[in-house]
Amino acid sequence: MTDTIPTTMRAVVHHEFGEPADVLTTEERPVPTPGAGEVLVRTVLSPIHNHDLWTIRGTYGFKPELPAASGTEALGVVEALGDGVTNLSVGQRVAGGTFGVWAEHYTANAAGLVPVPDDMSDEAAAQLVSMPFSAISLLHSLDLHEGDWLIQNAANGAVGRMVAQLGKARGINVIGLVRRAAGVEELREQGIDRIVATDADDWQDQVRAITGGAPIIAGVESVGGKAAGDLASVMGENGTLVVFGAMASPTLEIPSGKVIFGQLTVKGFWGAVVSKTMDAPLKQQLFGELITRVLDGSLTLPVSEVFPFEEARAAARASDTAGRVGKVLLRP
Repeated sequence: MTDTIPTTMRAVVHHEFGEPADVLTTEERPVPTPGAGEVLVRTVLSPIHNHDLWTIRGTYGFKPELPAASGTEALGVVEALGDGVTNLSVGQRVAGGTFGVWAEHYTANAAGLVPVPDDMSDEAAAQLVSMPFSAISLLHSLDLHEGDWLIQNAANGAVGRMVAQLGKARGINVIGLVRRAAGVEELREQGIDRIVATDADDWQDQVRAITGGAPIIAGVESVGGKAAGDLASVMGENGTLVVFGAMASPTLEIPSGKVIFGQLTVKGFWGAVVSKTMDAPLKQQLFGELITRVLDGSLTLPVSEVFPFEEARAAARASDTAGRVGKVLLRP
């Protein structure tokens, strides 16, 4: 490290698991030193994801030791290189990160960071990796072709919007389900159509009218409970239902008849694992597509609000607000 890099930094931490709005605090911590293959990154902006909040509550698939750092994705500027790093340079903007990026500095594996084009905004670049890459990886895993039909619930969530936009750019027909009629107009205002509200008695008929009788071969389930069965009910034979999340219930209610007689395949998708196991050339190809989609406007990454680290509790509350459009971001 150079003399211009401080020895201490501010970081958002929590000493117990609980509601983020109750347990998050900002403390001084030492600036880390990059090891071999790592870089030191100065944080510019970092989004708050649902999995960040679940981790703070202690309810996610990953449970850190206390006192724990927070945050998993950020846009930053490379400030120092560890031994053997040749793919990045000091002063370069990079997206991605690792656990604990809600801090003024963090270290990350250089191979896992994505260089950001000069013409991409900080706000978009800060969100480039986690949710968009999960969305495009999900689409890739389904092996859909132009003209195929896909249906998803939680269509007004961040990933739902991205799947709709990326699917449209690929020529895939995407139908989105929302739980209230107001959500249909909200998405239409963002240029996302083929949205059906399940609070209407005839919502299944509306879905069939949109497809014109064509089979829906893939579904993305992010709600849980009865919503999973609703989604499965309108899918065609030999379809694939991918479980992406569980916003309302950790249990899936899917009629066995649909699985047996409809030959429905149900499988899970965890973006963090998929990213780790994906071949480097494919990962580079998908990130290239994401960057292209963001720059040409076919994929939009809106921002709701930006908070300083010291207001992390308020930022967590804002992130949990129903009907919010766009990500809540944190900045040092």
